[in-house]
Amino acid sequence: MSLARYTEVAARHLPPSAASLRLLDVGGQMGAGLMARRADLAVEVASLRPEDWCWSQASMDAVVGYDVPLSDALLQAAIDVLRPGGRFIIVNPAGQVDEQTVRRLEDAGYVRILVEPALEDGPGVLIRGEQAHTTADTLSRVQQTAQRDADLLDLAIYRGRYLFLLIQQTPNKPIWQRAPDDPLEWRAAAVTADGETWLLAFSSLPKAVAFMQPAILSGFLRDVNKVGKFDKARSAEWPHAVLLNPPLETVSDQTLAWLDIDPATAEAPDE
Repeated sequence: MSLARYTEVAARHLPPSAASLRLLDVGGQMGAGLMARRADLAVEVASLRPEDWCWSQASMDAVVGYDVPLSDALLQAAIDVLRPGGRFIIVNPAGQVDEQTVRRLEDAGYVRILVEPALEDGPGVLIRGEQAHTTADTLSRVQQTAQRDADLLDLAIYRGRYLFLLIQQTPNKPIWQRAPDDPLEWRAAAVTADGETWLLAFSSLPKAVAFMQPAILSGFLRDVNKVGKFDKARSAEWPHAVLLNPPLETVSDQTLAWLDIDPATAEAPDE
């Protein structure tokens, strides 16, 4: 089996992050393949010898590795550099699923542990664990991550690859409940003032959720049932300007509008 297939497996397990996801590639085999799939990654290569690492505590969103020995030193070094909610993701092509691996991650302090076959039709094991959050309050977690991205960014110089829009989806039901010929419509939240309209866009999923929660509680937003993820290049096709990372207080006195967006132009969602 090729490295590319195992890299694709790892990519599906990367955590939600700010506009740029900070990733430590142990051994240097996965970073290039992951960047080819997600240009929003900021990748650094780590030695296979954890004692040589010099990254500061809680400085990484994810630590990944391909065919890396699962030593106690690696488990400890990885959890030390992961931020709360950050993920440790190892794909070993010759590994096997076993309970002992789960126990080792538990003993090292990881939570939300997953040990499963890497491929449905091939060998190998996926090993995933998370650094525990510092609070059980989901809103606080979202706000902590959202604060990594500044408000009111200039789209022309924004370095991230993706934009996230607040969507009203019709019909509002999961894909397995929709008939093949059901029309799917998306409308994205926007604001209008002085005859101009701006799409409300966000640099990350946490940034979008951090805006959406108080906006709904205040009554400014209603019936948002999806956050759509789009390649930034798509914004050139939209007929309206983009307001990137607006604080609620800057738009709450403006008129809310809903603009049609083609759902086929969206990116596949992250986990």
